Amino acid sequence: MNPKAFGPIPPEFRTLDTLPWLAEATPAYVYDFGIVATRIARLRAALPRQVAVHYAIKANPLPALLKAIAPLVDGLDVASAGEMDKALDVMAAGAISFAGPGKRDAEIELAIRAGVTLNVESESEGQRALAIAGMLGMRPKLAVRVNPDFELRGSGMKMGGRASPFGVEAQHVAGLVKRLIIGGAEWRGLHIFAGSQSLDTQAVIETQAATVALAARIAEEARRAPPLVNLGGGFGIPYFPGDVALDVEAIGAALAGELGKLDTKYAIELGRWLVGEAGVYLARVIDRKVSQGETFLILDGGLNHHLAATGNFGTVVRRNYPVAVAHRMQDPAEEVVTIVGPLCTPLDRLADRVSLPRANVGDVIAIFASGAYGASASPSGFLGHPPARELLIGRSDHA
Repeated sequence: MNPKAFGPIPPEFRTLDTLPWLAEATPAYVYDFGIVATRIARLRAALPRQVAVHYAIKANPLPALLKAIAPLVDGLDVASAGEMDKALDVMAAGAISFAGPGKRDAEIELAIRAGVTLNVESESEGQRALAIAGMLGMRPKLAVRVNPDFELRGSGMKMGGRASPFGVEAQHVAGLVKRLIIGGAEWRGLHIFAGSQSLDTQAVIETQAATVALAARIAEEARRAPPLVNLGGGFGIPYFPGDVALDVEAIGAALAGELGKLDTKYAIELGRWLVGEAGVYLARVIDRKVSQGETFLILDGGLNHHLAATGNFGTVVRRNYPVAVAHRMQDPAEEVVTIVGPLCTPLDRLADRVSLPRANVGDVIAIFASGAYGASASPSGFLGHPPARELLIGRSDHA
C-alpha cells in the first residue's frame, strides 16, 4: 500500500526524541506558550513600529492562554458576547473589538455598556447600535467592517471581493461613516479583512497594499481619517505536504513602504499564526486492527476533539496534518497505518495511510499544528464522549 505524505512537523518539535507530557491523561491538547511568545516577538520585530498586534481569540479562547497572551499584545478581537466576557477578564475594554455578523441586540448593549468597540457589519447593524446607545444615554464606539472589492489570493477562506455576510461594501462605507458620526457615535476606524490561511507571501504583501489604499480612499470620501485601520490578518501556517511558511520579515518590510499613504494607526489581527503551531493534540492507541490488509490505529479521541484534522473544517480535499508516534519521533517508519478516532462514523479519520514507526496499544499519537481551531471548533458533545483536556505549559511570568 502506497503511503500518503503528511504535513511538516513545526521546527520547535522536530529535534525532540520524544514529546514530554506523555504521562498526562489523554485525549489532551498541550499548548507551549514559549512558542507563542517567540512568535509575537518575531512579529513585532518584523512589523513597522506603528502597527499594533491584536489576537483574534476565536483561534483559541482557552482562559489560561488569554491571560498569558494579553500582556504581550495590544488588543483582543472577539466574535461573541461569550468571547467578550473572556477578553474583559484579561484586558481593558478600550483595547477590545467585537466583529461578526448577526450581533444580537443584547450583545450590542453589553458591548456599548462595557466600552468595547463594535465592528459594524451592516448599515442596519449600525442603526441598531445607535438606537440602543440612545436608549442607554451612552456614546457607542463604532468601527466599520469593510467588505473589500478584492480578495486575498491563495487564502483558504476568502472573505472579500464577493457577496458576503461580512462587512459593508466598500462603496457604501464612507456614507455609513458620516451617518454614524452624525448619529453621535465615536468612530473608531475601519476593519478590512480579505481572507485567511494564506501561505503566499507575495499575495499577503499585495493585499496589505490594496487594503491601505482602500482605507485611504474611504478616508478621502468620508473626509475624515480613521483613528485605526485594522488590516486583518490572513497569515497561514503549514499544515499539509508541500506547505511553506510565510516570510513575515518580507511582509513587514513591504508594509513599511505603504503606511505613508494615510496618517492613522494600524493593527494586524492574527490568531492561527500566533498559536497554531504551538499546540499538539495527543490521543492514545486503544486498539490495532487489520482489515483487508490495511492497519488501523484506533485512538481514544478523534473528530469530536479535532474536527480540522479530519478534514471536516473548511478543507475541500482531505490531507494529513503533521503526525508522529510521540515516544518514537526520531525512529524510522516501519508500517503504513490509518489513524481513526472512536466515533461511529467514517468521517472520524485523523490520518490516512501514513508511514510511521510501529505504535502499539497504549502508545500516544501526536498531531501537530493543533493550537488553533481545535477543541473550541470541534463538536465535543457528539456521541457523548468526554472532552479533551487542555494544558498550557511554558507560561510567561504574566500567566
